[in-house]
Amino acid sequence: MAVVDRDPLLRVTWTDPVTGRNGYLVVHSLVSGLATGGTRMRAGCTMSEVEALALGMARKTAVFDLPVGGAKGGIDCDPKDPQARGVLSRFVRAMRPWLAAHWVTAEDLGVPQHLIDEVFAEVGLGQSYHAAIRRAPDPERTLRRVRAGLNAPVPGGLLLGDVVGGYGVAQSCLGVVHARGWDPARTTVAVQGVGTMGGGTAFYLHEAGLKVVAMADAAGALFDPVGLDVPALLETRDRFGEIDRTRVPEHVRRLPREDVLSADVDLLVPAAVSYAITAPLVPEINARVVVEAANTPVTADAEELLATRGIPVIPDFVANAGAAAWAWWLLLGRVDADPVRSFQVLREEMLAKIPPLLAAWDTEGRTPRASALQLVEQRTERNQAAEESGQGLLSIP
Repeated sequence: MAVVDRDPLLRVTWTDPVTGRNGYLVVHSLVSGLATGGTRMRAGCTMSEVEALALGMARKTAVFDLPVGGAKGGIDCDPKDPQARGVLSRFVRAMRPWLAAHWVTAEDLGVPQHLIDEVFAEVGLGQSYHAAIRRAPDPERTLRRVRAGLNAPVPGGLLLGDVVGGYGVAQSCLGVVHARGWDPARTTVAVQGVGTMGGGTAFYLHEAGLKVVAMADAAGALFDPVGLDVPALLETRDRFGEIDRTRVPEHVRRLPREDVLSADVDLLVPAAVSYAITAPLVPEINARVVVEAANTPVTADAEELLATRGIPVIPDFVANAGAAAWAWWLLLGRVDADPVRSFQVLREEMLAKIPPLLAAWDTEGRTPRASALQLVEQRTERNQAAEESGQGLLSIP
């Protein structure tokens, strides 16, 4: 069995003493005694879901050669529930031994960064990267750098920490465009989801000159063959990430939300929920390339069927890993509060990673996932050897 695919080191199930809701922590692997992965909150979250996400984080850190293992937290609770914040606070308190020393967490589905940082501050851990920050020679200086980076303003009135994930996915898409030699102005895109990840992806692809012709949120899909005015639509989102339909131009077509998956486009970006594209839906997919922005939006059997139709899938642990990689570059001092520097580093990394995956697909018939997993295995074995020899120590400035 591949090193990265072995059973997790730790599975914890927690039951909230107030509401009875369950929370989960899975530590898939430790590198230098640390693992990283966000904390999500959604109704119906399960241990198996969190375990799969922790494996995905281990793959992401290996792809980007980061000195940390993979983990994930999940809470079975609707984030819109009035009791949700209390549940999150009690979960963090219960997981404190891991959060204080080993588990570096961050925002995820249903849990924005500012909220989890508020909870960490309340319990005396300062910020959600605490387990890594505490290892720095000057933790306060590192904490200031992290906070400055997360809260650096970017054009459009948003914060760097909120948009960097979507920017990374957009650069993955541009990596496909460059590898294929497509004209950006004639490249069409459909994005499922307009939250932090999907909205950021759509925004930066629109900014790069691509035509985002379809976007979908929980209320439905919006379609315009000449290209949607992405910034204007995103400006109308409410706090739950839904576009105000009263402010959508009349010429924009309203469609059922699932229609975004069958749009006839060059790039399909599922950025909403896991398992959005299943085997029965494969015949309806009309995109030339699928780029996974959500975690596991394409099931394994669906990906195999897409491959038989000549449609490659850029896997999530490459395409959407930009936020996780950037967070560690921020911790390690490779980037800082300058958005220009952060965008430059992330753009260079993504544009370098995508073309080899498509080249192997074109010349050898190997799926992008298979090629990326080969890289993951090589780096995981190397890190494991370094750990065993005592050379895998993490240095945070």
